[in-house]
Amino acid sequence: MPGPKKRGMQTVVFDNPLILTSWASVVGPKEGEGPWGNDFDLIMPDYLLGEETWEKAENKMLKQTVELALNKSGLQTNEAELLLAGDLLNQLVASSFAAAELTIPFLGLYGACSTMVQALLTGAMMIDGGFFERVVAAACSHHYSAERQFRFPTEQGVQKPPSSQWTATAAGAAILQSSGTGPRITSATIGRVVDMGQSDANDMGSAMAPAAVNTIKMHLQDLNLLPDYYDLVVTGDLGKVGLAILGQLFGKEGVVPPPTHSDCGVLLFDEKQEIGAGGSGCGCCACMLCGPLLKKMTKAEIRKLLLVGTGALMSPTTSFQGSTIPAIAHAVAIEY
Repeated sequence: MPGPKKRGMQTVVFDNPLILTSWASVVGPKEGEGPWGNDFDLIMPDYLLGEETWEKAENKMLKQTVELALNKSGLQTNEAELLLAGDLLNQLVASSFAAAELTIPFLGLYGACSTMVQALLTGAMMIDGGFFERVVAAACSHHYSAERQFRFPTEQGVQKPPSSQWTATAAGAAILQSSGTGPRITSATIGRVVDMGQSDANDMGSAMAPAAVNTIKMHLQDLNLLPDYYDLVVTGDLGKVGLAILGQLFGKEGVVPPPTHSDCGVLLFDEKQEIGAGGSGCGCCACMLCGPLLKKMTKAEIRKLLLVGTGALMSPTTSFQGSTIPAIAHAVAIEY
């Protein structure tokens, strides 16, 4: 028997208030030069933040973002009951090193670039279940640490195809509480892993688009919603290639596409910045949510938002072995 909060195959609804009381975003120089620079809390002056390595800069960036979000709610770090966070690096070193300095009880999450949404839905379940009252959800990525791990040393100057995406240097953190004022998480859909046989690590948008379609379809079906229920349906980091495929797959799946849908990876940068097919990385979705999107909600420009985090579940080892790229997409509904 399904639980009382379960709807359909993959979706849960939340009976208790799940309020996003504050949030913060920190981005790198290139991201700050994009169309949303004024909507982020902090733009890094460079990619090292005074540290010796990109990896250390990434954990410092995440720590700063969490502290900014807590400060906006008037909270000290010792008042946060749980930190749910993740990144792209092996063993989640950016998140775990930041958590060590923050001294907040920590659960590390990995969902590739869907991690921010995974953190939000996990935190919402924990609060709705009565286990916690105050949870921090966060995610980050750093362009140069990701390039070092997943692709080639930047010094090598490897030419990239047009389908490749720019891993965002960015972090986002949101404070989720059982009471207060702010946008509410009302439901969430946990995605299924979808593998359509795509193996090109320079075209992750094509690998992730089928997972995004599946999750959006199941969310609408499980809750018996029409596609125009949401003011905006936005995916995490499909990029231009993946977003175009998403539109095609809606038709093949017999799904009426949402009238207003876009992608954080497409939105984060503008055409002049020459970043390939768009942005990617855990921080892409996280900074867009905790910057422009939630700001638009507080201004009543968006009332109902469906955020669909997308992730390519590969590793350097599986890529070098020629394995296909399985993908995941999770969704959270945010209303204000």
